[in-house]
Amino acid sequence: MASNSIAKTTEKKSHSAFFTFLKRLIKEQPLGAVGAAITLLLLLVGIFAGLIAPYGMNQPSADLLAHPSFAHWLGTDNLGRDMLSRIIYGARISVIVGLSGSAIAVVTSTFIGIVSGYIGGALDLIVQRVVDAWMCIPALILSIVLISILGPGMWQVTIVVGLNLGIINSRVIRSATINIRENIYLQAAEAIGCSTPRILMRHILPNVMAYIIILFSTLVPTVILVEANLSFLGYGVPPPAASWGGMLSGSARTLMFSDPMLVFWPGLALSVVVYGVNMFGDALRDLLDPRLKGSSGRYGGKVKKHLFKKQSPVLKKNVGESG
Repeated sequence: MASNSIAKTTEKKSHSAFFTFLKRLIKEQPLGAVGAAITLLLLLVGIFAGLIAPYGMNQPSADLLAHPSFAHWLGTDNLGRDMLSRIIYGARISVIVGLSGSAIAVVTSTFIGIVSGYIGGALDLIVQRVVDAWMCIPALILSIVLISILGPGMWQVTIVVGLNLGIINSRVIRSATINIRENIYLQAAEAIGCSTPRILMRHILPNVMAYIIILFSTLVPTVILVEANLSFLGYGVPPPAASWGGMLSGSARTLMFSDPMLVFWPGLALSVVVYGVNMFGDALRDLLDPRLKGSSGRYGGKVKKHLFKKQSPVLKKNVGESG
């Protein structure tokens, strides 16, 4: 009975925390709420692409370069393939590459950041100089070189982009680790003889988790955009996969002046998704990052109003006249 009551209480708290966060997102970050809706729509379309798409990803038809109609809502390409179906299947690739690449980047950044930031000394000096050298090379050029070595493919692109962004963004986690390295609880853990792996996993990692979540949310649109750039240049997901960047290259570049809809629809889908996920990531950063809450926290406005109510009438009058 006691375990059931504890489980129910925990479940109620999780539900209340979720609804509280959702209420804050809608009230304080309306653009972030719109971005969350776009992100959720992207996930659903990517997961259920096979059920939503009216045609197959590469199913040809006799209608070549057809204009939008009831049979093909967004028209067809030069091979007679339905544009709407290919954009829907392209959302699946964006979801897989975006989430997987961001996960690889976050794991890489977390490992490099907490180890380098906590141990410090010569190890930190060597690691940071390697990161400096890595950041000196343009990310797109480095990704093209690595993919040329590994060969084109969805997972090759995901791994290369994830590792590249993970090394570059490791300084975010390193700075957060340095901020908490001198706290009392870490000194107590060292004093009682905790090993370095235990300190990293049990004491540092939970305290930088908010930064990790924010980093993941902000990396997803970056990974999607880099994958689109690589596919546009011919180094991304190879055809006949329906990648949004791949749909913008090839025959679409040749025929874009005679039929601009070939590049308009995939470009619009890419722009809307990157904008929405960016807005959602920025909203998560504003709501979760304790450094952005100010000295009064999320209740700053309420505190100021409460203090203003307790002021004397003369002071209120002076404040009103000065405003």
